[in-house]
Amino acid sequence: MSDFDDDSLRLPIKIDTTTNGEFAPSPLPKINQLGNRHAIDEITAHAARCGQSRRRFLTSSAAAVTALSAFNEVNAAAGRRGGYFDVTPGGTYDETEATQIVGGNEFIFDVQGHYVVPPSTARQLKPRCRELDTVLGRDYMRCLGADDFIKDIFLDSDTDMMVLSFVPSRRDAEPLTVAEAAATREIVARMDGTQRLLIHGRVNPNQAGDVEAMDELAQRWGIAAWKCYTQWGPDGRGFFLSDEDTGIAMIEKARQLGVRTICVHKGIPFGRRSYEHSLCTDIGVVAARFPDVNFLVYHSGYIPGQPEGPYQPDRGEGVDELIASVQRNGLGAGSNVYAELGTTWRMLMRDPEEAAHCIGKLVKHLGPNNVLYGSDCVWYGSPQDQIQAFRAFQISREFQERFGYPAISPDLRARIFGLNGARVYGINAGQLSEQFAHDRVTDGREQYRDDPRPHFDTIGPKTRREFLRLRRLQGSDAV
Repeated sequence: MSDFDDDSLRLPIKIDTTTNGEFAPSPLPKINQLGNRHAIDEITAHAARCGQSRRRFLTSSAAAVTALSAFNEVNAAAGRRGGYFDVTPGGTYDETEATQIVGGNEFIFDVQGHYVVPPSTARQLKPRCRELDTVLGRDYMRCLGADDFIKDIFLDSDTDMMVLSFVPSRRDAEPLTVAEAAATREIVARMDGTQRLLIHGRVNPNQAGDVEAMDELAQRWGIAAWKCYTQWGPDGRGFFLSDEDTGIAMIEKARQLGVRTICVHKGIPFGRRSYEHSLCTDIGVVAARFPDVNFLVYHSGYIPGQPEGPYQPDRGEGVDELIASVQRNGLGAGSNVYAELGTTWRMLMRDPEEAAHCIGKLVKHLGPNNVLYGSDCVWYGSPQDQIQAFRAFQISREFQERFGYPAISPDLRARIFGLNGARVYGINAGQLSEQFAHDRVTDGREQYRDDPRPHFDTIGPKTRREFLRLRRLQGSDAV
């Protein structure tokens, strides 16, 4: 058993090997292992200073600030100074000061959430669920499912709204059907009487029947946007959005149906097969051709394992290729191309200097209104740690002056957290915030936080063995 199997030793800011199931976990870099160990030691000491048990102290904002402070110390010692978490010594033990650092009242609209897998798959992927079934007398919900989804997203985090998305699959083997997603949305709707959860319609136009099924998705299920994976195909071959018989056909159908937001997975390659389709080369092409369609680029083209440095127009991969594709096609900042940060931000939390480059160049080149927060949770458990880390994140003055990156101001942070996404989805954030202030989720959240019980755990695969098992269950042999 590792230290982190004991929930009293799990950190409130989760830097670990967990992935979203789309790429294989790799060993945690030594610098992050050192950061985690230093954070545990500091949290233990600060809990004693505050006269609290470690388990109790972990639920406080001060514990989150303590972890971020520990990460700062380790990163600075390694020469990483381009980005950092803007925390104060007092915030590591004073709850009021800590809340000013990692708390906030932004409208938080998570444009990429997941409700993972159904019961039979959950039990195969996580054998411990069987043990919990026996001990708790419950179904797999204790490991995965609607109950814990709602707790992780709406009680243990400050998330106001979320878009529930999908993974690619054959039509006869969907890990999560649109009907199950709609059922989850209804659970949330019954809790608050307002619409906190939107859903996508999954479309892979290189699969027979998917484009034709778009009518039912729009008309029966009321989907808010489309989701596609250009590197996926039933025969292992992907497609480009600019291909006339697949991508263009899907875009034209979306325009016809009046749902003109397309979310496309780019980056995070599934393997070498169809790798070229995972790149952002085609984004600028279709965005210029269809200015009345919003293109949300999931993961912003980010490729795990490839460091993001200063913008290189000729790199041809990663976030740089997203920016270059937009520029090659005559689109400037504020276009109909949006960079989404699901999994990308969580990976960048490992290295705030890389985060400074990635966030900085996206805002600089795409515009402050074109970067969107997404968490890719519930794969990563509650997204509260991602929210807290971004509230504290700052780009150094040196990098601002050297590379022309913006400071992460409260205004920019609020835009990225939710205002930009709200505008894309046609949501009146101010009006909804007023409704949310008095709904059942807010009431339940306030009561829950009198005695919070966050687990600080993650759901996605943490080892290569878990990852390969998940891929097999999803009907994929891509590694």
